[in-house]
Amino acid sequence: MWLSIILWIVAVLLIIVGLAGTIIPALPGLPMIFFGAWLAGYIDDYQKIGVTPIVIIGVLTVIGLIIDWVGQSLGAKKAGATKLGIIGSMIGTFVGIFTGLWGLLFMPLIGAAIGEFIDHQDMIRSGKVGVATWIGMIIGTVVKLGLAFTMVGILIAAWFI
Repeated sequence: MWLSIILWIVAVLLIIVGLAGTIIPALPGLPMIFFGAWLAGYIDDYQKIGVTPIVIIGVLTVIGLIIDWVGQSLGAKKAGATKLGIIGSMIGTFVGIFTGLWGLLFMPLIGAAIGEFIDHQDMIRSGKVGVATWIGMIIGTVVKLGLAFTMVGILIAAWFI
């Protein structure tokens, strides 16, 4: 009985933190939601939440991870980002975690622009790469958020149907 309650608390926490992780880059949001859903199914031997919804949530997790990676990479590459621009974007994302919402939104852009400027000494090109990287990141985040809510919706539907 107590173990079941503890496992339910862990499952719900994984899902809630996973939802936050779709916005906060340091947290693997979609995988956390998946593991929370899997744990929720496991707790009652997949009676309420069967294998099919968990497999669907797993597929959505993989799709989300691919979209996230491709979105940011394509945005940067389309603008002609160099290795330093991409590294700058990653550093900016990391720094953004510690600087609040403003940092999460804009530090990847600033990091990519600084990386490009170090590489090319061209302010216009650096700005274009920074903006393209940022747009790719925003699109990826919006898609991940949509997938996260879809995953949670599937989980809730499986519970009640």
